[in-house]
Amino acid sequence: MSSSPAPGAPPSGEDVFARVAWALRRADLTLQTVKEPPLREVGVPGSHYAVLVSLQATPGLTGAELARLMGITPQAVALLVGKLADRGLVERRAHPRHRSVQELHLTDVGRNELIKAEHIVSDLERHIRESLGIRRYRQLRALLGQVMDDLPNWDPPQVG
Repeated sequence: MSSSPAPGAPPSGEDVFARVAWALRRADLTLQTVKEPPLREVGVPGSHYAVLVSLQATPGLTGAELARLMGITPQAVALLVGKLADRGLVERRAHPRHRSVQELHLTDVGRNELIKAEHIVSDLERHIRESLGIRRYRQLRALLGQVMDDLPNWDPPQVG
C-alpha cells in the first residue's frame, strides 16, 4: 500500500482499492450480482426479497419504517409494496391507533414466495460460511457488526 496522499490530493488507485469502505462496497455488489439471477428465477427479485424478509421479521411495519430499515426512500418502498400487493404477497392494514397509517403484512402467498427465496439466500450464506470456515465467518460477522455500530459516531471533516 502506498503512503497516504497529500491532503486535498486525489488518492491513487492503490489507496482506493485498499480501503475497507471500498471492499465493503465491492463485496455488497458481488453479493447482489450472484444472488439476483437465482432469486429472479423463482420470481422474487432481490428488492422484493428484502421487503418480504423485513416484513417476516417485523410484521406491521409502516412504509416509512420499512424505508428506513432498507435504506431507501419512502417513494421507492411505496412502489415495491404496490407491486407486491398487486401480486397478493403483501397486504396493507389500518393501524389500530392511527387511522391514516397503514401497516404492512405478508400474506400466506407472500410467505410461500419468501420460503422459495429464502432457500436460495440460506444456501448462499452456507457457501460463504463454508468458504471462510466457521471461526473466520463468526469473526467477519462480529467485525461487520462493530463497523455498523460505530459508523453513526463518525463526524465528517469540514471541506472547503
